[in-house]
Amino acid sequence: MVVGPLTGYHHETYVFPLPDPTGTGPQVRWKCREPRRGLLWFDRRCFVSEELLLRSLQGRVTGIPEIIRAGSTPLQRFVEGTTLGTLHEAGSAVPDQLTDQIVDRFRQLAALGVGDVRARRRCRPEDRPADGDTTGFLDRLLLFTERRVYRHNSKRFDTLFRGLGVDAPCFDRLRLRLRDLTPRPFCLLHADLHRENLIVDPYGGLWTIDWELAMVGDPLYDLATHLHLMRYPAAQGEEMTARWREAVESVRPGASRGWEDDLPKLLAYKRAQSVFTDAIRACLSLETAPDDDPDTYDHTAVQLYHVLTAAADPLGLEAVPSPRDITSALTRWYWEHRESPVGARAEARAARAGTDVPAVQ
Repeated sequence: MVVGPLTGYHHETYVFPLPDPTGTGPQVRWKCREPRRGLLWFDRRCFVSEELLLRSLQGRVTGIPEIIRAGSTPLQRFVEGTTLGTLHEAGSAVPDQLTDQIVDRFRQLAALGVGDVRARRRCRPEDRPADGDTTGFLDRLLLFTERRVYRHNSKRFDTLFRGLGVDAPCFDRLRLRLRDLTPRPFCLLHADLHRENLIVDPYGGLWTIDWELAMVGDPLYDLATHLHLMRYPAAQGEEMTARWREAVESVRPGASRGWEDDLPKLLAYKRAQSVFTDAIRACLSLETAPDDDPDTYDHTAVQLYHVLTAAADPLGLEAVPSPRDITSALTRWYWEHRESPVGARAEARAARAGTDVPAVQ
């Protein structure tokens, strides 16, 4: 009756049923999770606990997992359904009945301002940008990518970074592109709203899971992250942008102010961030790939080539290495790190999975 551990990066997760407390309803399945230790974090985290955040949002945001306590252990309800990505893969259009619910989720989040979320936060008050300081908010995200993703891992992944043509000056060039954002009032952000974190239940209801990266900040950043990860067809992406603007302005006037100038900047940051996170994930996934399958390297190289091409302008790259050169860089990195410790291989397996949930929930 216990399912698990589910493949995932941040947690080891088990799912099991509990009887209805009244004795009259059906059993409901719950998730018990334990954070994995020693993992690489690619995004800045804001809240101490996802479960505590979800408890504070009950009744204020619809379509989120319920939280109960079993002794001292918080349990998160397992949402029964199918991921949006399984039903409508990245790059394809999403039906109106589901985009309606996505837009409504954005509206509910925008209604929760800086003082409306009581869950305990990780960062010190002095390290939080002032409400409306969108430039400071983005600078902190960029600083995290520079220090915690690039510099912290540069020794281990230096061979690959050099092979991809990215280095420390890339961040100076990127920082110049991201200056002088328009001030906008802050609100709660999911900050990871993509197709695998959206679950469609058997009745067509849309649920939002994996609030691990939620934060308080610039509402336009949530839209930029969503558009970057969802990969809507161009026309639907433009439609969702217009609908997002109407939704957030209805509950937080000024939340979309300056979007024409700032959305391209935020999307540029997301493309640049992907270079470093995707490169590291690619290396970790190769540690568990078969040694005698050259197609694995070629396929990964093509993926990284497209990521680099998309980020060439924000990072100020004069040239992008060819897929063949990227394959060579991946191969060199792999054989330099062939004797990886058990812990690194476990991390690699988790990175290869890339999500806390199975393809079908």
